[in-house]
Amino acid sequence: MKEITKETYIKWYEDMLFWRKFEDKLAQVYIQQKVRGFLHLYNGQEAILAGALHAMDLKKDRMITAYRNHVQPIGLGADPKRVMAELYGKKTGTSKGLGGSMHIFSKEHRFYGGHGIVGGQIPLGAGLAFGDKYHKRDNVTLTFLGDGAARQGTLHETLNLAMTWKLPVVFCVENNGYAMGTSVKRTSNSLDIWKLGLGYEMPCGPVDAMNPEKVAEALDEAISRARAGNGPTFLDLKTYRYRGHSMSDAQKYRTKDEVKEYQKIDPIITVLNKIKENDWLSEEEIKKIKKDVKDRVAECEKFADESEFPETNVMYDAVYEQEDYPFLSHKL
Repeated sequence: MKEITKETYIKWYEDMLFWRKFEDKLAQVYIQQKVRGFLHLYNGQEAILAGALHAMDLKKDRMITAYRNHVQPIGLGADPKRVMAELYGKKTGTSKGLGGSMHIFSKEHRFYGGHGIVGGQIPLGAGLAFGDKYHKRDNVTLTFLGDGAARQGTLHETLNLAMTWKLPVVFCVENNGYAMGTSVKRTSNSLDIWKLGLGYEMPCGPVDAMNPEKVAEALDEAISRARAGNGPTFLDLKTYRYRGHSMSDAQKYRTKDEVKEYQKIDPIITVLNKIKENDWLSEEEIKKIKKDVKDRVAECEKFADESEFPETNVMYDAVYEQEDYPFLSHKL
């Protein structure tokens, strides 16, 4: 595993703080109706992405997830200005404004969505891994899903084939305790989602996903196993989201005290505390990071605000080949 150093912790702090503030801004502009439709925020779960990026080979490994998908492509290298523009529905967005909040893609950075169908990305992730194995490519795919998606039948079909074919894929359950507004204990006889892997004799286990170091360690082991040709792993990443399932969620299923308890182990605060304990950054340096993050988020908002909406005909270009459908006029 790559060494976890002072520089690692500083990068984790910078990245996670930016992801948090980036999405705080999205919540603000959503209320202003600059972002439409659904909006699912990642606040509280940032340690998963931070740890995953440390364990991955960013030059070849892939990532696919569900609709809580704004910060992952940024972590993989996508321009955050284009990600915000996509949420605005602007032509400068990662999918020319056609995907919106739930369908962020960046093939260039090996990020394959962003999927609105619950559990829809699970077999697709295994399919990416199958392609890599078939073509003898030394890549691994991280397939993320929520605890709610773990109840989908497609998960079991996929786990069976992935294990049978020893596919280079890691299944990562971002277990924040609630499938929309339904707690895990109301949907399963077992609270240990990781045990689903046992039925397929698949390596599996729980992970403290409020700590990026623990995530990095678990994923390094799983990725190494997959890259060596020994097949998939099923990880139960125990995390928590501070905001509702989406912006329309009234959160009546949990108490404010519960949220406050989890905020005591906020991954951003945990990482910052370690930095302070080891005197890795001065107070002035920390203030500068916070200012830089604020400025970067403002640049993203300005870019999205000033970008233009796509022309109407673009939606047809993305679906049809014009020469095959001459009755579709570009003059609409």
